[in-house]
Amino acid sequence: MERFGMNKTLVIVGLALVVLGLAPTVGAQAAGAPDNTYTQGGWIAIGAGLAVGLAGLGTGIAQSQIGAAAVGATAEDAGFLGRALLFIAIPETVVIFGLLIAFLLLGKIA
Repeated sequence: MERFGMNKTLVIVGLALVVLGLAPTVGAQAAGAPDNTYTQGGWIAIGAGLAVGLAGLGTGIAQSQIGAAAVGATAEDAGFLGRALLFIAIPETVVIFGLLIAFLLLGKIA
């Protein structure tokens, strides 16, 4: 149970850092700063980074649990190897989708 508490702490700290990092930009736009292509490109780049980063974080957490269970099941019965590899590969699709979204977003900048 302690592991899940640590994950919650990391997520809360990460979100706080994102909010604190974006606060000056949001404040500048609210104060009437001109909205040009540079700020729009910056927001798109931040979105692309969040898409890949959060997808990777979620996949890493999921694969840690799935990998441990897959190794244990394979150690007991070698017949579970194929299913275990399938279950380990499923969370990777989330990262691939995050990478695809990042490429689509970065294509808007150019």
